[in-house]
Amino acid sequence: MAERNVTPIRGPLKLGTIILGVVVIAIIGVFATSFFVVDQTEEAVLLTLGRYTKTVGAGLHFKFPLGIQQNYNVKTRVVQTEQFGFRTAQAGVQTRYEEQSYPEESTMLTGDLNIVDVEWILQYRIKDPKAWLFNMDDRPKTIRDISQSVINMLVGDRTILDVIGPQRTLIEEAGTQLMNETLNGYGLGVEIIAVRLQNIVPPTGVQAAFEDVNMAQQDMNRLINEGKEAYNKEIPRARGEADRVVQIARGYASERVNRANGDVARFVSVYDEYRKAPDVTRDRLYYEMMEAIFVQETGTDLIDRELGNFIPLKNLGGQP
Repeated sequence: MAERNVTPIRGPLKLGTIILGVVVIAIIGVFATSFFVVDQTEEAVLLTLGRYTKTVGAGLHFKFPLGIQQNYNVKTRVVQTEQFGFRTAQAGVQTRYEEQSYPEESTMLTGDLNIVDVEWILQYRIKDPKAWLFNMDDRPKTIRDISQSVINMLVGDRTILDVIGPQRTLIEEAGTQLMNETLNGYGLGVEIIAVRLQNIVPPTGVQAAFEDVNMAQQDMNRLINEGKEAYNKEIPRARGEADRVVQIARGYASERVNRANGDVARFVSVYDEYRKAPDVTRDRLYYEMMEAIFVQETGTDLIDRELGNFIPLKNLGGQP
C-alpha cells in the first residue's frame, strides 16, 4: 500500500507573527549591545558617535546600543615586552629561542669604532588608554624605533669594554629615562618600565680575540680586588702602629715637660733659699755636686787646698 503524505500544508505567515519576531530580535540586539565588561587588567575608552566620551575601569558598564556608543578595551595593567636581536620561540621553565638572528636590530658601532651585537628587552605599560588609541597609528613600531635609536646612541658614546662591563647598568638606566622623555613628547601614553641588556658579543669573526680581551679584563679586576684586600689588611695595621708611636711620643713629651717643670720649681726654690743665705746655699750646692760626681768612686779623699783640716799623717807623695 503506498504511503500517504500527511504533513499539513502551512499557509503564509501572519503579519503579526513577523512583527513579533522582528521585535524580539531587536530587543535581543539592543540588550546584547547595551553592556560591556572590563576585566581587572584593562581600562575601556568609550566613544559616542565616534567622539571620545570617557574612560572607565574594571566592571560591567552600560552603553547606548546599536553602535551609538562603542568601547575599546586597553590592557593598562599588563607589562608588555618587546625583544630586540632575538625572539622567544617558547617561554616556560626552559625557555626556547628562535635560531634566526636579527642583525639589523642588534649590530651597533661603539665609540671606539668596534662592532658589537647587543640584544635587549624592553618592558612597557600603557598608562593613558585614550592617548594610546588616538595619538598615533603604528604604535608598536614607534616604540621599537625609539628604543633602537636610544640604545644605538648610548652604545655609540662608549667603548666596547664599557658596554660589556661596568656601564651596562648605566646604559639600562639612561635608556629608560631617554625613552620615556621621547615617548612623552610624542604623547603615546606609555611608560617604559625597564630596559634589560641581554647578550653583548662581538661579531663571529673576532669573538675569539674578544674573549681573550674579556679574560684579561677579568684578570685585571681580580688583581685589583686582591690589591684592595691587601690594602684593607695593611692600612689598619699601619694606622694602629702609627697611633702607638704617637702615644709613646706624647707620653715622652709629657714626661719631659713634667721633669722640666719640676726642675724649674726646684731651681726657683733653691734660688729663694740662696737669696736668704748665699754662703750656706753655695756650700750646700757645692757639696751636693761633688757627691754626685764621686758617688761611684771608691778610695777617694776630698781635701781642701791648704790642707788646713787634714791630719798630716797621710802619705800624699807616696813617701813616709
